[in-house]
Amino acid sequence: MEELFDIKGKVIVITGGGGVLCGTMARALGEAGAKIAVLDLIEKAAEKIADEIKTKGGQAVGIKCDVLDKKSIERAHKEVTAELGKIDILINGAGGNKKEATTSPDLSFFDLPSDAVRFVFDLNFLGTLLPSQVFGKEMAENGSGIILNISSMCAFSPLTKVPAYSAAKAAVSNFTQWLAVHVCQNYSKEIRVNAIAPGFFLTEQNRFLLTDEKTGELTTRGSTIIYHTPMGRFGEPEELIGTVMWLLSDAAKFVTGIVVPIDGGFSAFSGV
Repeated sequence: MEELFDIKGKVIVITGGGGVLCGTMARALGEAGAKIAVLDLIEKAAEKIADEIKTKGGQAVGIKCDVLDKKSIERAHKEVTAELGKIDILINGAGGNKKEATTSPDLSFFDLPSDAVRFVFDLNFLGTLLPSQVFGKEMAENGSGIILNISSMCAFSPLTKVPAYSAAKAAVSNFTQWLAVHVCQNYSKEIRVNAIAPGFFLTEQNRFLLTDEKTGELTTRGSTIIYHTPMGRFGEPEELIGTVMWLLSDAAKFVTGIVVPIDGGFSAFSGV
């Protein structure tokens, strides 16, 4: 069983690696013996996670990367290969939402600024597609590799208030399936593409929607989510790791083109 889930020595690139969820993934995968390239728009955040991995005896590098700029991704690709070698796995973790693309009593759907909507959609969808082009091309040339995308519960059923984020994550799920088929049919049967769809985890992107900024108490939206989650709580970042390890290892060798919910039962509950 240990060999089945073994990822020792694998070079893993994680975009958005300086964030809460992907930072947790990076640390756990580093502890499991993988070589981790932490990519983030905020260089200090990437370096912080990389340093934490190295402190525990792992091998890692933190690199500044803008997932909406293909040249920036290409520079990061060169730096990763120079530092760590051939890339085995890409985790497309960069993404998020912003207040300006979120409806509220003060901002109606009819007044959502198009630039804010475009930013959220691009960050989540193009921010997945562009790194897949750059790092996926190396996988196609090598004949093997794994891409793991980050979808969301709102890809299954759109959430209120976040039209751009919901649409973008639905696009990520669709793209995951499309790319899984495309690489198998055109490049190699040894390239797998899957996604996870986290349920509700408190992050900097959604905290303003789920908790009151002043009191820390749950908002009405936060309470509704807890009610609709059979397990009755938000997820902990560490609870993503088991599924991620499965999808990145030979334990999932015949698994491609799927989106796995990690949601405490949210997607299974009709509300009644």
